[in-house]
Amino acid sequence: MAQNYVLLERIELNASAASVTFSNIPQSGYTDLKVVCSTRTATAAVGDAVYLALGGTLTAKRLQGNGASATSDTDYYGAWNTGANATASTFGNTEFYIPNYTSSNAKSFTSDSVSENNATTAYSSMIAYLSSSTSAISTITLGTESGASFVQYSTFSLYALAAVGTTPAIAPKASGGNITTDGTYWIHTFLATDTFTPFTALSCDYLVVAGGGAGNGNYGGGGGGCGGITYVTSGALTVSTNYVVTVGAGGAGNPTPATNGSNSVFSSTTSNGGYGGGGTQGGINGGPGGNAGSPLTTTGGTGVISSYSERGGGGAGAGANGGNYQSTAGGDGGNGSANSITGTSVTRGGGGGGGGARDTNGGLGGTGGGGNGGQSSGAVGIAGTANTGGGGGGGRETYGGNGGSGIVIIRYTIA
Repeated sequence: MAQNYVLLERIELNASAASVTFSNIPQSGYTDLKVVCSTRTATAAVGDAVYLALGGTLTAKRLQGNGASATSDTDYYGAWNTGANATASTFGNTEFYIPNYTSSNAKSFTSDSVSENNATTAYSSMIAYLSSSTSAISTITLGTESGASFVQYSTFSLYALAAVGTTPAIAPKASGGNITTDGTYWIHTFLATDTFTPFTALSCDYLVVAGGGAGNGNYGGGGGGCGGITYVTSGALTVSTNYVVTVGAGGAGNPTPATNGSNSVFSSTTSNGGYGGGGTQGGINGGPGGNAGSPLTTTGGTGVISSYSERGGGGAGAGANGGNYQSTAGGDGGNGSANSITGTSVTRGGGGGGGGARDTNGGLGGTGGGGNGGQSSGAVGIAGTANTGGGGGGGRETYGGNGGSGIVIIRYTIA
């Protein structure tokens, strides 16, 4: 019978990662799995290996070559992948094929891989594996032989095989972003600007977080305000429409004065970037948070200018005002707000801590990605955490930290 593949999950790294895991793999409706990888690692070599972990004891038989010679051997080897010493911007390519993944038998699988390198030789291999594990596969983890991280822009896609004419138990209803599932929802996570395209009319929940403001510098700078956060439930989206998803960047803390974060946008929803330290309040007060599509409810804390004892106010958080300056430190950033759109409660939108100066310390960043104010003589404020909309910390005599970038997350039910 003719067969067709269904994309279950796709992950593109926005930053380096030691491993990647596919979880909640469906246990009915499909027979086989295929994992397709485009990867490069940070190891100081031309080639590295990608390991696929299924549990149990593994054995393998490998045939490999490098363009000049070929060998065969027996051992558990990972599939070839490109290392940091290969030609710049090249990525290795690997396919793993896993038949009968829900059976109670030992699991056999294969890999076909090549390490890209614009040079005389580059490695390629075909490997047959056997795992002693007889458990059905519900989770797959990929790592590297060297222990080095996969670099930014490495991609990992999980496909499942279903018979033509059957209704797949689970299949995404849209494209765009990193696609995962918690077993109830399909979740599309956007860490950078991209496009979301529904294959059918959808009712979606979505979270739109803007970039956080940067912390100010120059002796006790104010902490940056959080990026605006908007949560929409049951938003109607039209079939085959290309919705541009804009993920706002964090503000820049160098040079002073600090800049505001950038807006994040999805469909008709805009969350505004957080204000840089000092914001519209002037002086060294903490920055207000971004207006998240509703009246601003949190403000930055108050700073103080005093010879040899300047202290910046804390930046506004999504869930609390920024703290005022303290007796021996800048004000703490306001705490962020929690949201469970991914199935797990995550706090985002923390305000940046205010900077101290000379004989004072910086304030602490608010929970949810706010950066601390500079803590030692000449220290730069700490940046807000990427993809949280956290504000940057104020500088202690120097520059403030950058604001954290935003994020957009869209979900809809599997059924």
